[in-house]
Amino acid sequence: MSRNVMAALVAAGALAVSACGATTFNTTWKNPDAQMIHVQPGEKILAMVISQNESVRRGAEAALASELSRNGAVGVPAYTVIPDDAVQDQNKAKPYIDKSGASYAVIMRATGREKEVSSTPTMGGYYGPGWGGYGGFYGGFYGYGWGGAWGGSQIRTDTIVFVETLVYDLKSDKMVWAGQSETLNPSKADGMVKELVDEAANEMRKQGLLPS
Repeated sequence: MSRNVMAALVAAGALAVSACGATTFNTTWKNPDAQMIHVQPGEKILAMVISQNESVRRGAEAALASELSRNGAVGVPAYTVIPDDAVQDQNKAKPYIDKSGASYAVIMRATGREKEVSSTPTMGGYYGPGWGGYGGFYGGFYGYGWGGAWGGSQIRTDTIVFVETLVYDLKSDKMVWAGQSETLNPSKADGMVKELVDEAANEMRKQGLLPS
């Protein structure tokens, strides 16, 4: 995974765009054996963001844990329970995760970022010369001529960030759900993480994994 991609999720101003983010899941998968998830108040959910950049990972995990805590669960940032020198080694990380008491884990991993450039003409199409209807210079053509002049093209650059979201049942060590999303023009890390959590929850509700 690109370090710069995940950095874009949490660094303020890293994405120089003006539009609000809009997250959609293009692909989702549900474990056919998975039962509906009933998270009890106070139940712990591990929040893990995969990034080689330690400061980036910590910021994103804190935002993810905060979102997971909104409905009574306790989101636990992975960096608070797994030492930095153990987080990338599953054998070293497992004892710390077990000790945390987390029942589930939500993992996010940025998989790509791309720029999309589009061009839009600043006026409508040309329908042919209607010179006979212009009338006088001041009374007819002048206002129409300036109002109808082609102004070139308006260039728009959109940023799209792709993120993989995984949900694991740590008690059975099985993946419950997975999804691949794209977010258009994310402006802030916490806003993007909120959208990801909300949309993932909506998809899981549709598939019968979370209560409606």
